[in-house]
Amino acid sequence: MTGSETAPEPWPVLRVDDWTPTRETLHMWTQIIGKIRLSHTPLVNHWWQVTFYVSPRGLTTSAIPHPAGCFDIEFDFLDHRLHIRSSDGRSRQVALEPKPVAVFYAETVAALEELGIPVRIEAKPNEVELAIPFADDYEHRSYDAAAATLFWRQLLAADRVMHEFRARFIGKVSPVHFFWGAMDLACTRFSGRAAPRHPGGAPNCGDWVMIEGYSHELSSCGFWPGGGSEGAFYAYAYPEPAGFAEHPVGPREAFYSRENGQFLLPYEAVRTAPTPERALLEFLETTYEAAADLGHWDRAALEADPHRWKHKRRAHEMGTPRPPGE
Repeated sequence: MTGSETAPEPWPVLRVDDWTPTRETLHMWTQIIGKIRLSHTPLVNHWWQVTFYVSPRGLTTSAIPHPAGCFDIEFDFLDHRLHIRSSDGRSRQVALEPKPVAVFYAETVAALEELGIPVRIEAKPNEVELAIPFADDYEHRSYDAAAATLFWRQLLAADRVMHEFRARFIGKVSPVHFFWGAMDLACTRFSGRAAPRHPGGAPNCGDWVMIEGYSHELSSCGFWPGGGSEGAFYAYAYPEPAGFAEHPVGPREAFYSRENGQFLLPYEAVRTAPTPERALLEFLETTYEAAADLGHWDRAALEADPHRWKHKRRAHEMGTPRPPGE
């Protein structure tokens, strides 16, 4: 970094209204790539095999198996390219730039077929009211590169704190991962008990999808870039225990939305807090406590101190010989 460069803002400003067309286009692009991963990957409980993960440049599928080896696909929000990499050493790129969903879909399918990777997906989006088939979607065509980069930096910040939160739980817990259905970064903890059958009801999505996703009692949290002024953090429980909505949570800007059936914390409340990480952790912890305490989870068996071996690690590090001159 030169003297004229400045470090990126760790909690950037990105107003929802300023990038709605780009967000809607990117949502459709992520659905295409997510469905490609889904079509090649064996089912993992609660659909964990379909998600993306935050990477040092954007969002990645991680390795996807196919008969000749594996491949991965990454949205690079710095160079604004879709990278498709095969284990045979070949790769292809698709430019992330203003273009219709139909064009992005055709270019992506062609790039994969050049690598010998067939694309057989249900080629229309899920969990949205208007499900235009990808090959026919010329409505969504915006791509503001600067906004896409800021969105990824929002995800970087949220991902870092959510990983710290995840580390405090030793029961069954999901990765911190990005679901392309609703376009949110999520992490879910489980009590270990089965849940009542979920009623479904998500738009353009079979009820059986939600039945699998919510088969066990859970407390889920995450970040959604489409809510409020700058996006919102959320937390909910399924099934929701009695008194959940009235349970005190923090920080003070957090509230329960009866319309959404979950606690919400505006992104800007975290961004402008004296210590953003502490404010977000307070929200994640207190909303989880509401679900776990009111739902009578066995918290002593499910939680752990992520620093429980720190004293051993410190002792080991202190005993490690230092190179000469250090």
